[in-house]
Amino acid sequence: MTIDTYLKDKPALKRWLLWLLMPAGQARPRLWVHYFVNPWVHQRHRRSVICSSARMDVLPFRPFTLGDRSTIEDYAVVNNGVGPVTIGHDVRVGIGSVVIGPVEIGNHVIIAQHVVMSGLNHSYEAIDVPINLQPVSTRPIIIEDECWIGANVVITAGVRIGKHSVVGGGSVVTKDVPPYSVVVGNPARVIRQYDVASATWKSV
Repeated sequence: MTIDTYLKDKPALKRWLLWLLMPAGQARPRLWVHYFVNPWVHQRHRRSVICSSARMDVLPFRPFTLGDRSTIEDYAVVNNGVGPVTIGHDVRVGIGSVVIGPVEIGNHVIIAQHVVMSGLNHSYEAIDVPINLQPVSTRPIIIEDECWIGANVVITAGVRIGKHSVVGGGSVVTKDVPPYSVVVGNPARVIRQYDVASATWKSV
């Protein structure tokens, strides 16, 4: 039995445990969780770097991993409150970027500045209930190996970026990106793909 299953029928206990972990209405864990719990629960390689001004809203009841030689730059935000965040090796999460789980990032990935990727969505359908009080849903974002995500890109829930693909700066990605592709725009569309037969990148 998982912790989530056990707490499902115990809302009072769940609220109390959440209060112990973080202040009500906040996403950032309490300092005791940050210093004394997370280092023993999460898998962070000793050669990884988390810059001092990065905001790590990671909690012990969801996975967070950071691979070898990976860096989370200044002012970035990582949040695993509603889904795991897995970051492979040789990854750079750029200045001011936001990663809200569930998100899986492969190896040798460049994430430029001010990129937003969120596997979280808010329900809005009940018009007599404020949106912030309605349930949330999640769909994982997957960034495969060797991708380059340009500055100011937004990647929405449920999207997979295929291996060795490039997302041009300022794009909004709402659909899966095939491997070995270049996409740009809002919504993002494929403009180039690698052609195996000719061993060249061709415009689409």
